[in-house]
Amino acid sequence: MVRIAAADLDLAALLRPGDRIVVGQATAEPLTLTRCLVEEPGLPAGCRIFLGPLYSDTFLNPPATPLGLEAYGAIGKGAQLSRQGRLDILPMPYSALSAGFATGLLPADCVMIQLAPEGRGYNLGISNDYAVEAARRARLVIAEINPTAPRCRGGEWPADIPIHVMVEAEQEPLEVSSLTHGETELAIAANVASLVPDRAVLQLGVGAIPQAVAARLTEHRDLGLHSGALFDGVVDLVERGVVTNAAKEVEAGVSVGGLLIGSRRLYDFASGNPAFHLAPPSVTHRLETIARLTRFCAINSAIEVDLTGQVNAETAQGHYVGAIGGQVDFVRGANASRGGRAIIALPSTARGGMVSRVVPQVATVTCSRADVDAVVTEWGIAELRGLTLRQRADRMIAVAAPQFREDLARAWRETWSTHHA
Repeated sequence: MVRIAAADLDLAALLRPGDRIVVGQATAEPLTLTRCLVEEPGLPAGCRIFLGPLYSDTFLNPPATPLGLEAYGAIGKGAQLSRQGRLDILPMPYSALSAGFATGLLPADCVMIQLAPEGRGYNLGISNDYAVEAARRARLVIAEINPTAPRCRGGEWPADIPIHVMVEAEQEPLEVSSLTHGETELAIAANVASLVPDRAVLQLGVGAIPQAVAARLTEHRDLGLHSGALFDGVVDLVERGVVTNAAKEVEAGVSVGGLLIGSRRLYDFASGNPAFHLAPPSVTHRLETIARLTRFCAINSAIEVDLTGQVNAETAQGHYVGAIGGQVDFVRGANASRGGRAIIALPSTARGGMVSRVVPQVATVTCSRADVDAVVTEWGIAELRGLTLRQRADRMIAVAAPQFREDLARAWRETWSTHHA
């Protein structure tokens, strides 16, 4: 193991032509290392970077050496890269990524990761994810050591995975501010909250809608958390006594999450907290684990939903701007949970009310109609379980924006009723 300053890091000598470089995702991005990577003018040809959600500006400008950019989605600023044609998408569910790296299906030559010092070892701090399995098989592991990153239970760096190069962080971990909630988001959140019973276990997706839902759950009691990503709003729920995790069959009394996307407040809440477990995808996204949690409520958003309940969380106007992510994993887990709910929540329109997000047929199917339970907009709740295609169309039209309902009904009559009734 070599410990050096960032200025002495010679990536041109360490990397090889065609290397795939797996970089810590979202707020776990090792900012010092990624800056060195994009500023290095002499990198070997053909290197590719594998990204997750992107919240920094690191990769928005062309790097000093041409680099291929890959990701499992186009979340955050990754959508900008996708629209520019600079991001190649790997269409895999989040739960499959760790296994893909572990088996070598997804090769990883180099892993760049952020770690916090902890005793004689290190802690993943912000994200416990596929990068760990990628590091097990990688030729080169470069760790950015950040003493200001949190140290979370469950985030201990495995002692059997060698770290080849260590670099001191030159800045604090990336933070993401909470999104603002408008009237539409709060109306949707109120409808979602009405579906969540006391003692439910929550999974909250990424974005404005799940954050607004958290703000509307303050009157609930004894909720639990078992989620992929967590944001600042969950701290409010814990501090108000709304989230106690008392009714969970798995890890009672403990909030479980795999990725912290928030501010210093969230990091401080998680760091050293015995009632929080930074868990890997084999725990957070595992169907068998979720199925053991009664009243598991998966709350996720979408780009559009069609009249039969098919969900598109990936593409818009021909561009990849979302992800499969963990949505399919959690929706199916909710369906396997006794008393569970698989909720898709979204505004009824886009582009200032000019475009309906309830559509005759989605451009891309992320979640099948067989998996979707309830679709929620600001206009109400479309309960879809146990309904025929015609009944589903009626429910979906009822939660569409009023100005689009007649067109949607006509589209159903002209297409679906003829070919699929």
